[in-house]
Amino acid sequence: MARYELLNNITHKDLRVVTRFGREFGDETGMVPAFPTEFAELQREYPIFFRRQTGETGQWQAVALLGFDQKENLFLQDERWNATYLPGAVAKGPFLIGFQEQRIDGELRREPVIHVDMEHPRVRAGEGEPVFLPHGGNSPYLDHIAAVLRGIRDGVDAGQAMFDALDALQLIQPLKLDLQIDDTHRVNLTGLHGIDRERLASLDAQALHRLHQAGYLEGAFLVLASLHNLRRMMAEKQRRLRQAENA
Repeated sequence: MARYELLNNITHKDLRVVTRFGREFGDETGMVPAFPTEFAELQREYPIFFRRQTGETGQWQAVALLGFDQKENLFLQDERWNATYLPGAVAKGPFLIGFQEQRIDGELRREPVIHVDMEHPRVRAGEGEPVFLPHGGNSPYLDHIAAVLRGIRDGVDAGQAMFDALDALQLIQPLKLDLQIDDTHRVNLTGLHGIDRERLASLDAQALHRLHQAGYLEGAFLVLASLHNLRRMMAEKQRRLRQAENA
């Protein structure tokens, strides 16, 4: 069970975080949340889709596909992540953004602060990257984490409005992904949605201008462009199947 604490350089002066990858850290997963602030980086290596979140709201969520099964990560090799860009949902490790009321210029505001899950498997005594420097300053690793968390926070804030705008134009449509990996292996991915290319192309100038002005049009094209990464994932899946057969 998670145990979150407000991060500070006194209580957590000796805190270290393991940055290698593996099953023990929960890295064997078929997809992770994706945020519009990282679409440009993600689309170079990962297919991006949409799916409905479970619960009463049923809001749209963007996801980056990592594998063809629930616990398959085709980017995970030994203790390495075989990609140039690490999705923010993975890179953040045991940290998350919380909020704390602070009085600034006489006004009470809810300010973002970093929390750490002390029960996270990456938090280990004496192993991994230091979070703070010996004299209490932020380590380069913590500065990187802060930047990742800002990107996630901004992505969450902007994402729902973007997804609602795309949905209102009926651009988010279900996809039928029936992939023939090789002669004997076939995968069928269900519950995933993508951008309807034909409907996007048929939008009138006014609708396109509204999407462009809001900054959503680029995101739609990035999602479409990301689908070419399915071929790379299929090639990696084929390689692993051959490797398993030879073993």
